[in-house]
Amino acid sequence: MSTSEPDVSGPAHVTRDCPASIADAAIAPPAPGEHVRIFDTSLRDGEQSPGCSMTAPQKLRFAHALSELGVDVIEVGFPASSVAEIDAGRAIAREVRGSTLAALARCHAGDIEAAARTLDAARAARLHVFISTSPLHREHKLGLSREQVIERAVMGVELARRHFDDVEFSAEDALRTEPDFLAEICGAAVAAGATTLNIPDTVGYTTPAEIRALFEYLRANVRDAHRAVFSAHCHDDLGLAVANSLAAIEGGARQVECTINGIGERAGNCALEELVMALNVRSGYFDARTRIDTRRLLPTSRLLSRITGMQVQRNKAIVGQNAFAHESGIHQHGMLKHRGTYEIMRPEDVGWVQSQIVLGRHSGRAALSDRLQSLGFALDEARLNQVFAGFKTLAEKKREVFDADLEALVLGTDAPTLHGHRLLHLHVSTGVGDDSLPTASVRLLDADGGQVSEAAVGDGPVHALFAALARATGIALHIDSYQVSSVTTGDDAQGQASVTARVDGAELSGSGTSTDILEASAHAWLEIANRVSRTRAAAPSPQRIAATA
Repeated sequence: MSTSEPDVSGPAHVTRDCPASIADAAIAPPAPGEHVRIFDTSLRDGEQSPGCSMTAPQKLRFAHALSELGVDVIEVGFPASSVAEIDAGRAIAREVRGSTLAALARCHAGDIEAAARTLDAARAARLHVFISTSPLHREHKLGLSREQVIERAVMGVELARRHFDDVEFSAEDALRTEPDFLAEICGAAVAAGATTLNIPDTVGYTTPAEIRALFEYLRANVRDAHRAVFSAHCHDDLGLAVANSLAAIEGGARQVECTINGIGERAGNCALEELVMALNVRSGYFDARTRIDTRRLLPTSRLLSRITGMQVQRNKAIVGQNAFAHESGIHQHGMLKHRGTYEIMRPEDVGWVQSQIVLGRHSGRAALSDRLQSLGFALDEARLNQVFAGFKTLAEKKREVFDADLEALVLGTDAPTLHGHRLLHLHVSTGVGDDSLPTASVRLLDADGGQVSEAAVGDGPVHALFAALARATGIALHIDSYQVSSVTTGDDAQGQASVTARVDGAELSGSGTSTDILEASAHAWLEIANRVSRTRAAAPSPQRIAATA
């Protein structure tokens, strides 16, 4: 510890004695099982990690999102650390309902009183007290004997119980603590009134087999263990946090402490979205369930990224941009036949609109033909061969081939319907201070050859730019993600802007490249807007274009 049904068939259960059934069970609908509490510590342990600090309004907004997600317990912070932490926690306690709200405290009277004051307006509250228990921590951090640590733990739990009935006790660095002493101090905590016993792998040191065995040992050796819920809190220093948390559940844990996107101290914590979907997809194996609304996993992940500025890696499980994306021709062909060939869960079940067939140098004819048909192009075999040859040439030059590129290949770069709006001029200004407003002005060339100019203000230069483009084109895009990266090196490096937006229920992506990142951003935005314009112009029933050589 740190300061709906899938459209594939398969058996509902799999037993550990039947390895051949694992692949089928992975795509089976979730089955009822024992409830595992989800304790989210994104606002406490997660927020402590470098780059993830949040303001009080941001914390409140995210706490509401966690409650809507269905989190059982939300840890609002460590009140003793600052007045700002108390104020943020109190705001959450006044407003957020639907989840138990917890506050962390050391086994010190001052910490516990601060935590209690923070939670006094909460409808359901929990005090979470902790003390270090490992030999290393007892000697070098606390300077206390075993007996003194137990005495402090009992004092902390008893004082916490004076304020709330729901008290959690954590043995910091539990996985490096002598098992007999860990069982002794946990028994003392239960006797003092603790209702949850948290066993943290504070430094991410353990392995699945070890932590499963430890939970089994504690459940058998802690005095009155049946009176408490056992909890796991695993860090990801060796990349094992989710695996260790799942093993802890196998060992008897019925609460897991985790964070959205796995944020947290050092390498982070067990990722909530990964743990929950492992329990859902492999429900027949774990026979455990949560009350998380999995359809809100992606929106909650993206909200956290927007708040903290910490982006999720593309290949991150469940919520990464590539999690349901396929570029390999072999995989794409299988997906077009039956999605169960290469996907073990539905993207819609975790918040994605649909799977993505990404066109690149590894893609084949089947994927290209399918994408062209979705764009309204009906090509005969000879013409498809020509376009495929051009696609392969283009794919060697670009990391990803977008819909606009395919339209250019089919229609030719001089086709008037291809261009839509083109950027002629932009000017963006920003500043610091209360009297400075970021502004942007743009001049565009439309598909008919006319020019249109607009200006707008925004919260920042990019927001102002996108607002001006929306006014000029008459198209409003709901931006889901915006990223800028360097595609070359040096002082004159080319920057690539990538924009993902949701329009008319569909998720669309665009990219632009320039040495000026604002110009690149405008090109990326316009690529999506022009595609929306062409799609709407073809409504209500888009005409299929029979393109000829």
